[in-house]
Amino acid sequence: MNKSIIWINGDCLSPQNPALKEYPNTPAIWVWDDALIEEWQLSLKRITFIYECLLELPVEIRRGNVGDEIIRFAQEHDAKLVVTTDSPSPRFQQLCNQIEKSLELEVLEVEAFFDYDGFIDLKRFSRYWKVAEKYVFK
Repeated sequence: MNKSIIWINGDCLSPQNPALKEYPNTPAIWVWDDALIEEWQLSLKRITFIYECLLELPVEIRRGNVGDEIIRFAQEHDAKLVVTTDSPSPRFQQLCNQIEKSLELEVLEVEAFFDYDGFIDLKRFSRYWKVAEKYVFK
């Protein structure tokens, strides 16, 4: 069996993350993506919220190029497999492609918070919640 690491991405910052449950006691990493923070112009409040979520997880926090840091973390742990959870982010697939050039990758499904197949602006939680609350509290 290949040694593995867990890549925690921004779409599953929960102790209930399927990767953490399916691979207990496995080294995990989160990487602050400076390019995405700048592109999305994340507020200090949102960055603080993400950081507080990370404090509840058994994860090593790094900063830099996400793909490079994940590959480096895997090498440090002599791992050949990266386990993560699915994400609707277009950037997620780019990162997966980069990682798969060097390592095996397993992407686990996350149970949807609610069923919806339309567009939701994920840059601001309030815009997401405006759509989500109609389905969550019906």
